[in-house]
Amino acid sequence: MPTPHSIQLVTTLAAIFVLAFFFAKAEIHIEGDAGWAANLPTWRIEKHWLLDVFWGGRPMTGYHAWVFPFIFIFFHFPLFYMAEWSWQLEARVVASIMLFWIVEDFLWFLLNPAFGWKRFHPQYVTWHKHWIGGAPIEYWLFSALSALLFYLWY
Repeated sequence: MPTPHSIQLVTTLAAIFVLAFFFAKAEIHIEGDAGWAANLPTWRIEKHWLLDVFWGGRPMTGYHAWVFPFIFIFFHFPLFYMAEWSWQLEARVVASIMLFWIVEDFLWFLLNPAFGWKRFHPQYVTWHKHWIGGAPIEYWLFSALSALLFYLWY
């Protein structure tokens, strides 16, 4: 029989996938065939050593400067709403955010008519600079970290 924690984990994962699907679809309509806000009317910082360290070598854009904190706050909203915080809840939120971005990014490629599975490749996805095993290195890194946090804190 499933435990309350396992049910909570499954419903959390399902909600993350649904949110990632909807956000990927929205981003496809926003960005079209030009990923990483390439054609959006926003500022860009193309080169800086901190981008290599914290951003995987991708440009920092005005679009991402607003979207990333928005998602961070969005996932923290239940904690604000309940006026409750703990390391356990924070670990769950951080794990959820990492998984959300991986799933959302991958769905952006799969669902985007300009890309699809066949164009999910470094040749076409130039803003993901580092690939291992057929996927951007961030997918592997953040999948492992997210799984570890879920394992430790659920």
